[in-house]
Amino acid sequence: MARAPRSGILPFQMPEPDSSILETPDGSRTAYNARFGEAYGSRHGAAAQARHVFVEGSGTYRHPAPRVLEVGFGVGVNFRATLAQTAGREAALDYLAYEFDPAPVDILQSVAAGQEGTDHPAWQGLIDLWPQPPVEVNAGGARVQVVIGNVLTASLPEDWATALYLDGFSPTRNPEVWTPEFAARLSRTLAPGGVLATYSAAGHVRRALQAAGLEVERRPGAPGKRECLRAVRTA
Repeated sequence: MARAPRSGILPFQMPEPDSSILETPDGSRTAYNARFGEAYGSRHGAAAQARHVFVEGSGTYRHPAPRVLEVGFGVGVNFRATLAQTAGREAALDYLAYEFDPAPVDILQSVAAGQEGTDHPAWQGLIDLWPQPPVEVNAGGARVQVVIGNVLTASLPEDWATALYLDGFSPTRNPEVWTPEFAARLSRTLAPGGVLATYSAAGHVRRALQAAGLEVERRPGAPGKRECLRAVRTA
């Protein structure tokens, strides 16, 4: 999850559900974040969104050795979907994520229980370390590092990522990770041919990515969303 707005005034918050763990129609789970008044992932299918928008939309599902940068690790649904898919075809995975406000480890475990990727040693190692930095694991053909800190001020790699998962809370709730200025920084993290994927199809997000020099296209959205975006750094 990315940081709250600099003003220190949090967006309007909906009442918190009776449980922070939310079951979704595809049998997967997400969790409710009271700070931002939103769920970490899609209430219409958390795992379906992870696979369709991020793993498939970024081309990670077919890359021989993907290097993924994620903005907003959240409760790890995108990471586990990526881990399960790459492990299933024996592809090496390098995964770098940024998380400003880590969810408690019991939330990560409750969301993940019985789901894809939970039997992988990289996930198990991450749970053992969570959330005390450094959260770095190299196991089972996957290397994962979760930087606990503010992605807006972090030193980001350049020309590195084959895929970038832009998965902060929505632009209305957490606008700072959707600005043209931050989009320009994210563009520079992509290797030539690298792909940024996001669930948002908002016009100002699309324009910010285009202004950052990326070729942007709309894709059909995951369940509950008409469209999502895919943005490519051309070679």
